[in-house]
Amino acid sequence: MIAGDDGNPLPIGEVGEICIKGPQVMEGYWQRPAETSEVMLPGGWLRTGDIGHMNEQGYFFIEDRKKDMILVSGFNVYPNEIESVVVEMDGILEAAAIGIPDEHSGEVVKIFAVRTDPSVSEQDVLDYCRKNLTNYKRPKVVEFRDELPKTNVGKILRRALRDE
Repeated sequence: MIAGDDGNPLPIGEVGEICIKGPQVMEGYWQRPAETSEVMLPGGWLRTGDIGHMNEQGYFFIEDRKKDMILVSGFNVYPNEIESVVVEMDGILEAAAIGIPDEHSGEVVKIFAVRTDPSVSEQDVLDYCRKNLTNYKRPKVVEFRDELPKTNVGKILRRALRDE
């Protein structure tokens, strides 16, 4: 099922947290009721931490990880959406989006990008995003890198960027 932040099921097509249950799913953490209550919903549903939606045929589509979500003025912003727009730009090879603290909106989007064309500027990225993203999803900060931190299998480590 797809659940909202309150743990209640969401309609088909709505984006929320993917929850699973079945005989293979744990009943909770051993002797850790507080941690168990954070991840288990009534009826034996486990919160996976994955954000996604389900279509009419019952297929699930993962959008992002809940821990990577950026909260801008109360709106959920998923890094994958921002990154996919930025990498559509000519001259950008790859990108990673994270949330950084902001006194007015809680968080704002910061984009890390690897250029294939060194003439691409921060303003070019901001202008491109202005044309292709709604206001609250637009990056406010752009940082260019020669490379982005990755796992052994090539997945970008947003956590490493946040921890810097």
